[in-house]
Amino acid sequence: MYMARDWKDYEIIDTGGGEKLERWGDIILRRPDPQIIWPLPKETSRWKDVHGHYHRSSSGGGQWEMKKSIPDSWSISYGKLKFHLRPTNFKHTGLFPEQAANWSWMMDKIGGAGRKIQVLNLFAYTGGATVAAASAGASVVHVDAAKGMVQWAKENVQLSGLGERPVRFITDDVFKFVQREQRRGNKYDAIIMDPPSYGRGPGGEMWKLEQNLYPFLESCMDILSDNPLFLLINSYTTGISPTVLENMLAMTMKSRYGGKLSSGEIGLPITSSGLNLPCGILGRWES
Repeated sequence: MYMARDWKDYEIIDTGGGEKLERWGDIILRRPDPQIIWPLPKETSRWKDVHGHYHRSSSGGGQWEMKKSIPDSWSISYGKLKFHLRPTNFKHTGLFPEQAANWSWMMDKIGGAGRKIQVLNLFAYTGGATVAAASAGASVVHVDAAKGMVQWAKENVQLSGLGERPVRFITDDVFKFVQREQRRGNKYDAIIMDPPSYGRGPGGEMWKLEQNLYPFLESCMDILSDNPLFLLINSYTTGISPTVLENMLAMTMKSRYGGKLSSGEIGLPITSSGLNLPCGILGRWES
């Protein structure tokens, strides 16, 4: 398991009963997590003394119960990287802290490349990977279909003091953007993608990861440079093994460029129990 252990501003305090108790800076939140199928032996006072508790609805979705006043948004740091947070209607805060394991890896790869690296971040959300890649010296193209998420990513880049770095923010359908880059002949040294399980494009196009990920990955081969540095796939789709991602990368990246493959779960430590919480999977190819 690839663990994000170096956080100071984030912590999973405790888990149980389908929920996790988290510290985001000075803000304590209680949120559901489908991986936590073990019981909570005792609901201590700390579980009740939270700023916010997200309750999932039996009919889908859910809502926040705010028990203490919190700012509309606040920020936390991971080393020199800084991120704005705010509770969303879908239980998230705008950041997936387990991804710090990938940020550190890609920063090391970019910093050690000894050349200028052009990174394409697809399904880029609020830009955690964009901030990490830019901080390591890469030029970054950040693509997401949601205008609000792209704006949030811009704020994170500015917050981290990287506003002068070469980062392009594109609000667009990811698949159409890749097709246009093919026609334009643009090339990238590294690609990061975090595709959803399901999605619908602006023209009603359906995306299902199990059916569409491989052909999309194949299409990305045409926009890689002759000497690529890495390709990273993240996934939160339940039922997909890390080996599946590694197999796809073997059939595309390794067959064309050689290099090294790795895959596995990505996770976070739980302070109270010393256990690890699995949070998703990754597949990596590197030169």
